[in-house]
Amino acid sequence: MKKDNLKDQYRINERIRVREVRLAGDDVEPGVYSTSEALRIAQDQGLDLVEISPNAAPPVCRVTDFQKFLYQQKKRQKEQKAKSVKVVVKEIRFGPQTDDHDYNFKLKHAKSFLEEGAKVKAYVFFKGRSILFKEQGEVLLLRFANDLEDYGKVEQLPVLEGKQMIIMLSPKKIGANAPAPTKPQVKKVITKPKPAEPTSEEKKEDE
Repeated sequence: MKKDNLKDQYRINERIRVREVRLAGDDVEPGVYSTSEALRIAQDQGLDLVEISPNAAPPVCRVTDFQKFLYQQKKRQKEQKAKSVKVVVKEIRFGPQTDDHDYNFKLKHAKSFLEEGAKVKAYVFFKGRSILFKEQGEVLLLRFANDLEDYGKVEQLPVLEGKQMIIMLSPKKIGANAPAPTKPQVKKVITKPKPAEPTSEEKKEDE
């Protein structure tokens, strides 16, 4: 049988063995009471004496319905768990002289990661003497961030850490992880002016 860990976190009623407690509750005069007196007050109301802050001096107890108290605690824990979002970080590695084909392939992956709500850690790895190309690596990462501006925002600008230059991107939260709308492209249409109609005098000359 599974043990109720939350229930075991709290001492109630006769399990509270300290001499005095600080009492709290809806229909209770707050203050310090002997434990026996606090237990009598709880029993008179048909409720439980629940120790909610055992490390306080004296410990804090509440007069309440223990089952209702546990339900509220479980509900609060569930809400907090739902609010806590697990952050996923996807890594993308470049070389200092990455060609366009490889770059576009990794750019496509980065777009999908950001659309899924994951962060992207892109880095250029410098091996041996390639550290001489660190400026080239920085340019590549800035280009990468610029190409992803509709999908993610820069959380950390390129920074050199050992043999790696790193940039961090976090997703833009627009709708259901949809990319930001891009500006519509306006095509310029150039029309050639029509030739002027010949005058009556020009027509006579032609004849």
